[in-house]
Amino acid sequence: MIRIAIQKSGRLNEDSLRLLKDCGISFDNGKDQLKAAARNFPMEVFFLRNGDIPQYMRDGVVDLAILGENLLVEKGSDLEVIEKLGFSKCRVSIAVPKGTEFSSVKDLEGKQIATSYPNTVNAFLKENQIEANLHIINGSVEIAPNIGLADAICDIVSSGSTLFKNNLKEVIEINTSEAVLVQAPSLTEETQDLIKKLRFRIQAVLRAKKSKYILMNVPDDKINAISSILPVLKSPTVLPLAKSGWSSLHSVINAGDFWEVIDELKANGAEDILVCPIEKMVL
Repeated sequence: MIRIAIQKSGRLNEDSLRLLKDCGISFDNGKDQLKAAARNFPMEVFFLRNGDIPQYMRDGVVDLAILGENLLVEKGSDLEVIEKLGFSKCRVSIAVPKGTEFSSVKDLEGKQIATSYPNTVNAFLKENQIEANLHIINGSVEIAPNIGLADAICDIVSSGSTLFKNNLKEVIEINTSEAVLVQAPSLTEETQDLIKKLRFRIQAVLRAKKSKYILMNVPDDKINAISSILPVLKSPTVLPLAKSGWSSLHSVINAGDFWEVIDELKANGAEDILVCPIEKMVL
């Protein structure tokens, strides 16, 4: 059985649960529940405090975890990332009060910085040869400048709305982060086999999110030209239409590529273009 840890609450918790459910794994997760057993996959899901998960992995309590890269930099640099998941994206940034003049990293010299990420901040300050004092806070870091505790903060930023509400401005981005699947150091062969099955499902879900199913009507004499435009997996599917001289061309494309090729498809005679989402994609 796989034991996987996820954050007990927050956006990363919601995104992680959605991923597991998209992988066809069903379980009941009641409020304040420590763990839940999957009904249709050999898995136990542990709902743990985010900052404690790296140590639980080292101690062998859990086999896998879905964590933010920012936490790995801070507390889990020795743990192995086996899959980037592409959700819960954010950045670790320095912010100061809006009225503060700030031109470069040198303006942090001698300042008081409040943060929940002391290792990240210390590494950044050392790299830039800056001397500053840290106040380590586990909680609402953003209030520190407003109560006179710090001149600046270092915290994770997603939309920036929390900074805005607290009259702060982002001045330096230290690094970026997204959710990753992390593996514990020592695993049995049986557990590794189950992890391979889980990763297969995760990869199918992630590929589907990045891809679109596209179909269009094309003149028969334009099939080769249009096929050469599409960044397809192998080759497009071509089905004859009832109307003579026309076919329906079907393919899968990267969602990010669609708008780059749409004008070219139309210029080469493609009509009635339809783009559909894909639920799962197995290669």
